[in-house]
Amino acid sequence: MRTRTRTTVAVLAATLALSAVTTAGASAAPAAPAAAVTRTVADDPVPPRDDSGAAAPAPTAPAGGDPAGPAGGDPTGPAAGTATPGGGPVGGTAKATPADPAAPPASSHCTETAAQELGWGAPARESDFDGTTVPPDWHPYGPEPGHNKKGTRTPEAVTVADGAMTISADADGNTGAVSWHPGQRYGRWEACVKSDEGRGGINALLLLWPVAEDFPVGGEVDWMEIMDDSRQKTSFFLHYGPGNDQDYGSVKHDSTQWSAYALEWTPEKITAYVNGKEWYSNTDTDQFPPRPMNMTMQLDYFGNAGGPTAMHMDWARQWALPQSTVATLSLPPGSAATGQPRDFPDRKPRELSEPEQQAQTAMLAREHR
Repeated sequence: MRTRTRTTVAVLAATLALSAVTTAGASAAPAAPAAAVTRTVADDPVPPRDDSGAAAPAPTAPAGGDPAGPAGGDPTGPAAGTATPGGGPVGGTAKATPADPAAPPASSHCTETAAQELGWGAPARESDFDGTTVPPDWHPYGPEPGHNKKGTRTPEAVTVADGAMTISADADGNTGAVSWHPGQRYGRWEACVKSDEGRGGINALLLLWPVAEDFPVGGEVDWMEIMDDSRQKTSFFLHYGPGNDQDYGSVKHDSTQWSAYALEWTPEKITAYVNGKEWYSNTDTDQFPPRPMNMTMQLDYFGNAGGPTAMHMDWARQWALPQSTVATLSLPPGSAATGQPRDFPDRKPRELSEPEQQAQTAMLAREHR
């Protein structure tokens, strides 16, 4: 991994008692005076991740051309430099002005959202988990070895009850992950989640993962990664390039409380929010994923779990932008997913057959009603 030093900016959001740290390029001017500190990306506490879902050394030579996949090529839009300071929406952030702004469901645990704050309107897709089974467009991983071949990812760890989807983990490293298909290139995602306190190496994540399963060249956007046991700090990791370089930001926030975490990805900017407040942004388009991504919820075991824990999702939403392209690779409704496609190629997203595509289209139409 190359060592890169970036400047980060601490931003206080008094209404939420947030202390935000966002990465900024040397040429970027902060929106307001703030104390600057430096961070070395090589000190990243999370090991690089290969396309099998396991930690591995970064490649020493660039991978070949990107694998065939949907909407290939570099992101469009001007390269605006490195990550910009936090604060209000700036730069190329697309702000919708719909007549009907989206509001959380009446029973929502999250009442302050980016969708409300920024007027994103009605989502193209949403899940409220009102049933008793995992919805067919959410695909649990496994059974398979867990992150870095430690523990086990099992579908039994993903359950739906009382209006929420839960991933549970135990002291033996049995845990889970679940991905939402079909994915897209560019768009907005928001989820109302909370994470129970943990002990010893079980991370709670919301991320975008390349539908084409071509990590690292396909990128990875960890827009909520909670590593500390007390769940009081959230990290952002933007993985990019054949050497798995990473850009980093963090925010102090009590994630044991229900919180609305959101991500906006436009051709010009990637921005993260919590409870409607921006805490990370990046306008260096060279670091952006080159193809469609799908949202994933994971409770990752890092091999030293001291006891059981869980993370919960009250609802999830996805918005398309005018620039968005839907992935042509997907998973059939109700099928198993994998974080290790080389070991389980039958669970890898692919071009759906005509009957599978028809079933997916009908499922999405019912979901949107």
